[in-house]
Amino acid sequence: MVDKKRFKVGVNNVWCKGCSLCINVCPKSVLQLSDRQKAEVVRESDCIGCRQCENICPDLAITVKEDEANG
Repeated sequence: MVDKKRFKVGVNNVWCKGCSLCINVCPKSVLQLSDRQKAEVVRESDCIGCRQCENICPDLAITVKEDEANG
């Protein structure tokens, strides 16, 4: 049995302007808007590493990396 790859999703809250593009594009609902209207990671364990959120972010505020410790 192969272990599922895990990913670390990072959000730079200084750069994030809360446009919600990342939230809308994520097929696994990993992100949501915080009460401060910034993207926040809420279901990191569901991330499949597609990097759609990272690619769509106009402010380069999101990074997705394979979790070396669990991958």
